[in-house]
Amino acid sequence: MSLAARVCWCRSVFVRGLGAAGCKPPGWRVLGAALLDIAMHEQPWLALSSFQRFHLSGTVTEPATATEPEMTYKVAISFDRCKITSVTCGCGNKDIFYCAHVVALSLYRIRKPDQVKLRLPISETLFQMNRDQLQKFVQYLITAHHTEVLPTAQKLADEILSSNSEINQVHGAPDPTAGASIDDENCWHLDEEQVREQVKLFLSQGGYYGSGKQLNSMFAKVREMLRMRDSNGARMLTLITEQFMADPRLSLWRQQGTGITEKCRQLWDELGALWVCVVLNPHCKLEEKSCWLRQLRKWGEMDVCPLEDGNYGNELPNITNALTQSSGHSQDSLARPRRTVFTRAIEGCDLHWQDSHLQRIISSDFYVSPSYQREGESLLFNSQGQPLWLEHVPTACARVDALRSHGYPREALRLTVAIINTLRLQQQRQLEIYKHQKKELLQRGATTITNLEGWVGHPLNPIGCLFLTLTEACRLEEENCLEISEQPGQSLYQHVPVATGSQDSGESYLSLALEVALMGMGQQRVMPEGLYAQDKVCRNEEQIIARLQDLELDPVLVQTLRKQCILLLEGGPFSGLGEVIHRESVPMHTFAKYLFSALLPHDADLAYKLALRAMRLPVLETTAPSGDVTHPHHLVSVVPSRYPRWFTLGHLESQQCELASTMLTAAKGDMLRLRTVLEAIQKNIHSSSLIFKLAQDAFKIATPADSNSDTTLLNVALELGLQVMRMTLSTLNWRRREMVRWLVTCATEVGVRALVSILQSWYSLFTPTEATSIVAATVMSHNTILRLSLDYPQREELASCARTLALQCAMKDPQNCALSALTLCEKDHIAFETAYQIVIDAASTGMTYTQLFTIARYMEHRGYPLRAFKLASLAMTHLNLAYNQDTHPAINDVLWACALSHSLGKNELAAIIPLVVKSVHCATVLSDILRRCTMTAPGLAGIPGRRNSGKLMSTDKAPLRQLLDATISAYINTTHSRLTHISPRHYGEFIEFLSKARETFLLAQDGHIQFAQFIDNLKQIYKGKKKLMLLVRERFG
Repeated sequence: MSLAARVCWCRSVFVRGLGAAGCKPPGWRVLGAALLDIAMHEQPWLALSSFQRFHLSGTVTEPATATEPEMTYKVAISFDRCKITSVTCGCGNKDIFYCAHVVALSLYRIRKPDQVKLRLPISETLFQMNRDQLQKFVQYLITAHHTEVLPTAQKLADEILSSNSEINQVHGAPDPTAGASIDDENCWHLDEEQVREQVKLFLSQGGYYGSGKQLNSMFAKVREMLRMRDSNGARMLTLITEQFMADPRLSLWRQQGTGITEKCRQLWDELGALWVCVVLNPHCKLEEKSCWLRQLRKWGEMDVCPLEDGNYGNELPNITNALTQSSGHSQDSLARPRRTVFTRAIEGCDLHWQDSHLQRIISSDFYVSPSYQREGESLLFNSQGQPLWLEHVPTACARVDALRSHGYPREALRLTVAIINTLRLQQQRQLEIYKHQKKELLQRGATTITNLEGWVGHPLNPIGCLFLTLTEACRLEEENCLEISEQPGQSLYQHVPVATGSQDSGESYLSLALEVALMGMGQQRVMPEGLYAQDKVCRNEEQIIARLQDLELDPVLVQTLRKQCILLLEGGPFSGLGEVIHRESVPMHTFAKYLFSALLPHDADLAYKLALRAMRLPVLETTAPSGDVTHPHHLVSVVPSRYPRWFTLGHLESQQCELASTMLTAAKGDMLRLRTVLEAIQKNIHSSSLIFKLAQDAFKIATPADSNSDTTLLNVALELGLQVMRMTLSTLNWRRREMVRWLVTCATEVGVRALVSILQSWYSLFTPTEATSIVAATVMSHNTILRLSLDYPQREELASCARTLALQCAMKDPQNCALSALTLCEKDHIAFETAYQIVIDAASTGMTYTQLFTIARYMEHRGYPLRAFKLASLAMTHLNLAYNQDTHPAINDVLWACALSHSLGKNELAAIIPLVVKSVHCATVLSDILRRCTMTAPGLAGIPGRRNSGKLMSTDKAPLRQLLDATISAYINTTHSRLTHISPRHYGEFIEFLSKARETFLLAQDGHIQFAQFIDNLKQIYKGKKKLMLLVRERFG
């Protein structure tokens, strides 16, 4: 027998051994019991009174291990009316579950009942003894345990001998082996202190170390207790709640104004839901409910008690309200009462189970309408005679959850069927109402929200409750589930016919589960307020869909699916998939994605119709939405300014994108469907990054690695990419460069016509810089030519378009595009000359010296030194180099320009030196230029038609004379500027500077005289700087 099977067998035997089926201890744990050696007392006490109550004691020996010695523990267990009411063990167990020693002793009693001798209560045995026997008994007992009981024995002896003692005022004496009185309360043993300590510990860990999982396990234990109708369930929940309310983080969060963490918030939700189950116990006593109500109100009135929706108040209707709801928002919503996580449980205390119609519904599968209905009974049954339950839907579902939780699964199932029949009738009536309003609503293009309270994301989880109730009735036995788990694709559920007293409907609980899930998910509902409430809607929707995906869609379920989808499409303002919806209704993208995938193999037309309808996201549209997707237009994306904010908008947009991607994938190869999906995307998706993702997805699907490309889907990808380019052209987007490169790749894959098209319409797609540096450059690259296998006319056509683009971009943005334009036009003389002229025309206006120097160097590299000189001269006119900018980045360009002029000849050098003198005021740079010009003869570039004299140039003659004078003047001015605010630590550096200045002075014929006069002048002007002037005298005399 396997361990799991052995454990289950032991539990059932233990229950039977106690004499009452269905009663078992909470937290029953067998783990480790098989390793224990049971050594019972020679005569263990076991007192029975009509097999109702008894006491069991024994000694449990735990064998030695490699690290631990043998241990012996004394264990005592008290039973009362099929319940373990108390346990004690010498191991000092600190857990809410029974220790292995208690379990071992219990198993011993179950498996070997004959070896545990049954005895009368000790009081009966004592009664049979005479005086000598009683004295001997007491003395032997004291001797055996004298260190433990002697003080107590002496105390009792003194009290018995005293006639006025309290002990002598009571007749008889207590007997622990006789059990409790028949009037005493009896319940399973629960170590309340341990429960408090465990919960406190888990809360202090703040969701770390698996504490959230442990707390959820405790909640599951409460549900198990409720299902077994164990009175400890409410006790344990009370203990847990007290610790939750004492959590110090609540005060901290409230003071800081921050929200409760999501994990903690989910635990609070489960706590509130459990209390609703507890107070809705159909068989609880009135005094119990009153006690719970007082406690819940006390907790709810505390300042730190979390609110139901996490952040704001709530305008949802009271739990006891009727099914019919107002069609508009409450005018006094700002004055709505404070709703805490316990509010629904408090409201649940006002509910009762005494309604005769309700009692008949849950007590029989065959309750149908009588042949003759009295006045008012028509509201209790549908046309087929099946009972209805007209109550606020979440409240009715809370009743179902309470029945399930308290161990009444059949009753819960019957009430679930009545609720679904009611929802069906409501759906039919809503369709009739919409037929009369359809024309007006379609003309108006908008509607009001008819459901202020959504069922998905609701605190009571009504749809999830109904779905679980129905599917639990259809779940296969555990043995079959184990076999199916080894065979992927097999369903875990089977069809179970609905038990009904009317004619055979042919329905199953499984088809009802699918139907109610679709009805609830398709409900048009307003987006709730607050981040947590909105996030809960998304999370609950995903949970329900995950459960739906566990259903294998056989013909019966497919029929249910098709029928409900058609009803949702025709449902008008009552359906989130109707033709007209409110601007702020919850989007249906996630739901529609599931429906599309489920319907596609069975009814493709219906699948696409539904998914296309669901693509809308009216909260982002500037005009009223409509159901028509045949005329695409792009609406400006706006952030909703109305309170409340849509905190989950990013998630909703991503789900919209997922739906579109699913349709694109499915429509591959179908031109008509692809075009329709494309139009829906262009109309409804307002995020450029999401459209770009769709374009990438479509491109990936259209170009599989192992087969030919799908041209139709490639064109869709290209069109989406073009839309992204238009959307992001005038906005900042950090992925813009990636988008541009991807578009060129996509257009290349489509073909030469696509490339020509984007080149010709570049101005509506790209900036001039992008068009020249990325688009045209990539199109004209060697890799592109090879990839497309172009012939000569096609290459020429592309080149011509690229050159035209380059010239247009250069005209529009010469600063950034001129160089790229020149590069692209190199092979066409006319185009190149045009681009060069554009640069010349723009040089005097908008271009910087850096841009001009860059283009000038490019010209020299391409073999146009005279044009390079002209551009360098133009660049010099924009430059201004101050006396102290001896590390300016433009210095290399200035030196290059002077070297270029010098190499071209004396005339070019004479032309640029005045520009240098005007623009450069840094003495060291000027002296460097002067020295370079005197080292070699000008005209070494060897320009054809030019004559080179081969002589070095003199600094006493033009043009170098002007440069020398400017350099000397710069040294003089720089010297005075530096001396104005010089510090002693810079004296040495200054002396070296003067040494370089002397070298320049000496280039002049009377340079030594000028320098001497200059030094004398410094001594007179700055004689106050004695130490510095001393250094000057030492170096220069």
